[in-house]
Amino acid sequence: MNLKAEFLECQKEKVKEIEGILKDFLPEETGYQKIIMEAMEYSLMAGGKRLRPMLMKETYLLFSGGEKRREDKVLHAFMAAQEMIHTYSLVHDDLPAMDNDDYRRGRKTAHVVFGEDMGILAGDALLNYAFETAAQAFDLLPEESGLIGRALKILSRKAGIYGMIGGQVIDVKKTGEAVPIEVLDTIYELKTAALIESSMMIGAVLGGASDAETEAVEKIAKNVGLAFQIQDDILDVTGSEEALGKPIRSDEKNEKTTYVTVYGVDRAKEIVEEMSREAAAMLRELPGDHTYLEQLFLQLIYREK
Repeated sequence: MNLKAEFLECQKEKVKEIEGILKDFLPEETGYQKIIMEAMEYSLMAGGKRLRPMLMKETYLLFSGGEKRREDKVLHAFMAAQEMIHTYSLVHDDLPAMDNDDYRRGRKTAHVVFGEDMGILAGDALLNYAFETAAQAFDLLPEESGLIGRALKILSRKAGIYGMIGGQVIDVKKTGEAVPIEVLDTIYELKTAALIESSMMIGAVLGGASDAETEAVEKIAKNVGLAFQIQDDILDVTGSEEALGKPIRSDEKNEKTTYVTVYGVDRAKEIVEEMSREAAAMLRELPGDHTYLEQLFLQLIYREK
């Protein structure tokens, strides 16, 4: 088995483990309101790369020494919470008032299956339940309330008006306009990179990283997030609907400025590679075994979906 095949097999196993963790934290589908639990489960378990909880755990392992610890249960709560936040953002992105997409990850979007009203409420429910899930960490490890509080602060800020929501606001308001590159960079830094930063920073904090190390992780994650979003721009032009599991050329349809419209496909590809390799170089300065993380970063350059 070659290196790439080994990596993909390892990644598959890690995704399987993460999906088991997500199922453990999903609410029971019961009560008069159980349709919302069904919509939450439909959206959260729709597949995908599980990149954010994966980055969180792999960063945690860098600083925790890779050994099984009591904090692992707390980590799992934050991994589930992070993926719930990411999923709610996708559910709302797909709504008619936003991108108006009927398919996500190869199947019908939540608002198509459950109705627009339940699509809105499913996103709301996932966001609220994400913090309910993360807050369980206080009961799981009460003696580390300060550490958990730091992780919660990161989770909330990076998902809010100074993070993902802020980026989404600018993106929505600027759709249809030709925006300068500095505005586009701000959108990408907030809308996409913020949750990548959140994931890796929380992993570092829970793993015992110092403030300086956590700051270094944030810089690495910013590069990864930007590279990931620019690659999305490229795939929207060069990818196939079958591989992506969603319509292509949606940026063109929505008249969005992207790295492809500004620089062209070839230069955008070069920028993705530069950012990914810079992130990998910074990663090598951190402690622990970062072999898998480095391979994951570099895979972003070549991914097709």
